[in-house]
Amino acid sequence: MQHSIKLFFKYVSLNMLGMLGISFYILADTLFIAQALGPNGIAALNLSIPAFGIIHGFGLMLGLGGATRYSILIARDKTTQARRVYSQTFLFALAMGLLFMLFGRLGANPLARALGADAETFEMTSVYLRTILTFAPFFVINNMLLSFVRNDGDPSLAMYGMVIGSVINVILDYIFIFPMQMGMFGASLATSVSPIISLGILSIHFFRPTNQLKLTIQKIEGWVIRDVTYLGASAFINELSASVVMFAFNTLIFSLEGNNGLAAYGIIANISFVVMSLFAGVAQGAQPLLSDSYGQSNLKQMKQVLFLSLLTTLVLSLSVYGGTVAFHEQIIAVFNSEQNAHIAVMATYGLFIYFIGFIFAGMNTILTSYFGATDQPNRALLFSLLRGGLIIIPLAIVLSYFFEMNGVWASYVLTEAIILIIVASIINPNKRIKKRRRKKLS
Repeated sequence: MQHSIKLFFKYVSLNMLGMLGISFYILADTLFIAQALGPNGIAALNLSIPAFGIIHGFGLMLGLGGATRYSILIARDKTTQARRVYSQTFLFALAMGLLFMLFGRLGANPLARALGADAETFEMTSVYLRTILTFAPFFVINNMLLSFVRNDGDPSLAMYGMVIGSVINVILDYIFIFPMQMGMFGASLATSVSPIISLGILSIHFFRPTNQLKLTIQKIEGWVIRDVTYLGASAFINELSASVVMFAFNTLIFSLEGNNGLAAYGIIANISFVVMSLFAGVAQGAQPLLSDSYGQSNLKQMKQVLFLSLLTTLVLSLSVYGGTVAFHEQIIAVFNSEQNAHIAVMATYGLFIYFIGFIFAGMNTILTSYFGATDQPNRALLFSLLRGGLIIIPLAIVLSYFFEMNGVWASYVLTEAIILIIVASIINPNKRIKKRRRKKLS
């Protein structure tokens, strides 16, 4: 028991540090852009995040789906099949990354308009999108490889890849935006360098004697990719849903408060990204342990990992909310470079209301990940869809009509609370393991 608890905190703490590093550079982007380009810069960044989320989510889908199947196969001593899954996933990630890159070179301007950029934000939004999409192959492959390296028994290296890439990004962010005066292009270029640095660090894993990841060039097989994407679909849907919700929120908020409203939402959204990254860190750290427990039909360990994951996210969410309430003025002042009083008021209400939702969102992140890690893609996908636009967008439209901006913030809280009640009513690890044992005997 002590060993499994120690292993849990090793995997989770390392992955949380890595995810914190990634969210830190997103936060640094926001901070530097706020100081250098003001509210319009923040609004442009906010409009670009949905597209970035799709790229990020696609890599996560392939990484978590492929690595989950890889871990289950390794636990069952099926090394050849596991390596085949790795090769297929890698090659598909490369192909899709190149498609994203092509789209970025040809379609950045139409995409910027489609995402809601106006005359004041169009140029910056277009530049950010074009740069990020050009480097899409590195983002997709890096997110995919992080999961495989972690599941191949090297969580420390995965953490170093994420953290070192993020730190270098923050340094380049400052250099490109301020001394070199490169504006939004500098911010997007610094962000795009991060996955390249991370990939360089992850490559160390392939020279270690414990490495079981062997890449072989082969024809991409549809059934393997379908299995991988289906298993990891919840991760993609989470990111896609976040992008769809952000687009809907941007549209609603712009109609209510214009670019000032978008700037206030930008503060909320970027801090939220940091917190949700911590929850994702717990979920992704627990995933290899859950998949291994499921592969070995070890009910006791699976329930223990699930309990520790839920407890960790609860402590995190309560700590974040308490810290936000205590230091909200200082947090908002950092991003509100022009000291706009109206933005400050909207952001204050946003922090106080929206962040209550983290108490439910953290647990939902763990439970959705649990379904994927234990080979239940249907449920993982369903709850990811529910967390996306199926509930929150109609709620946001209705509540914003009656309560304006506060209604938008409250829709997030209500959505996550409703979903937690639904998920808690159907989850049953005992039944899952019994079903797995019956399959082994048949």
